[in-house]
Amino acid sequence: MFLENDIQSVKDRGWIEVICGSMFSGKTEELIRRLKRAKIARQQVEIFKPAVDVRYDEEKVISHDANEILSTPVPSSSNILLLANNVDVVGIDEAQFFDDGLPNVCSQLAHQGCRVIVAGLDMDFKGNPFGPIPNILAIAEYITKVHAICVKCGNLAHFSHRIIHGEKLVVIGEKESYEPLCRRCFKQQTN
Repeated sequence: MFLENDIQSVKDRGWIEVICGSMFSGKTEELIRRLKRAKIARQQVEIFKPAVDVRYDEEKVISHDANEILSTPVPSSSNILLLANNVDVVGIDEAQFFDDGLPNVCSQLAHQGCRVIVAGLDMDFKGNPFGPIPNILAIAEYITKVHAICVKCGNLAHFSHRIIHGEKLVVIGEKESYEPLCRRCFKQQTN
């Protein structure tokens, strides 16, 4: 039989998981899989995504394979803290589009005993670290790096090469705007 102190120590066991990689690598698919399993385990789950990401749906997180889960779109990371009350698991998709406060939000949730699962691009279209993801990687207990397949040579890809012109950092798009490339093919395309 659990004592009150034992129950509190279980609730204090939060952590941060990161699922990162290039576009078309299965990040959102893996996030949805983990969140659905938490729901099967009867855990209280809340999913958030940046309000700017309306590619597939305004409220759902949807993978490229059309797997989906209902989420709450929020304009900034601070809104996550306000809305994630009494939950066991917090999922955050497209984390690269959030502000620099997201690592602190993730830490606060983990300190409160939440399992925090973050999915996002680790590099931008130029191959540079993207948004708050590098800082979240530094504080995460678990990291999963997933890979797409290079559309040029078939090797593992971890670069999201933009195939439309422009220097704007954030261009929300799909296959019409980006393609996954391996290091060698990315270097050939960008030199």
